[in-house]
Amino acid sequence: MAVLVFLLLRLTPGDPAAILAGDAATADNIAAIRASLGLDRPLVVQFGIWLGKVLTGDLGQSFYYRIDVATLIAQRLEPTCALALATLAIAVLVAIPLGALAAWRHGGWLDRALMAFSVTGFSVPVFVVAYILIWLVSLKLGWLPAQGYVRISESVPQFILHLVLPSITLSFIYIALIARVTRASVLEALGEDYIRTARAKGLPELRVLWRHALANAAVPIATVIGIGVALLIGGVVVTESVYAIPGLGRLTVDAVLARDFPTVQGLILFFSFVYVMVNLLVDLSYVFLDPRIRY
Repeated sequence: MAVLVFLLLRLTPGDPAAILAGDAATADNIAAIRASLGLDRPLVVQFGIWLGKVLTGDLGQSFYYRIDVATLIAQRLEPTCALALATLAIAVLVAIPLGALAAWRHGGWLDRALMAFSVTGFSVPVFVVAYILIWLVSLKLGWLPAQGYVRISESVPQFILHLVLPSITLSFIYIALIARVTRASVLEALGEDYIRTARAKGLPELRVLWRHALANAAVPIATVIGIGVALLIGGVVVTESVYAIPGLGRLTVDAVLARDFPTVQGLILFFSFVYVMVNLLVDLSYVFLDPRIRY
């Protein structure tokens, strides 16, 4: 990932030295800035210097903000973590019961409605959902603020109010993904012999659904939750830009536009690390969700 990001950024059009110098800068000014940033060195040398620093925990200094990238990420981490956790909570609490009930009522109106919602969720871009919610909920009804972010240390009620719309927006596609996989997994589990045995014993239908079918379908559901973190990371970039949230997603967009190589490299490495760690935790959770895996 480090090699890919490093080369990709340098192959894209745009010179960070020219952007920093401004429109009135001369060629000598731009050359001097390139030399001060180390951009005049061969790519192999630049990569070696940067990778050596990364291995010691130094992500470099931002060209644009003139501070350490690690410090910059730490400053913008709270809004993104709050948005991601709220989105994950909404998606899991809504999608899993919805998918399980759709499987239970296979072929009914709830099942067909879920399939239609899943197609819509995968088809409609995140920014379209965001603008529709802003227009309806904020501008027309005036229920929630349209943009901005308030830290939890400043005001808990305002923190929640400013987080509702972005979280619902970002959870739209995530709910569609988890609900669809939950439906398929529970539907498969409902056809197993142990489900017929549970019903033959006279257990209530809801207990059969939640305690037997859903419990045995937990592994694929947990897997898709981990894989869906990639959608979550990509959605954060768009959602924070639309709702003017000063998090890592908004920072990524600003850094790309400014050709701030160290910041973009640091952010993508950070996102990659989070993605790998989340999926590792999901893999480790299998032994708790299905005790048979321990053997």
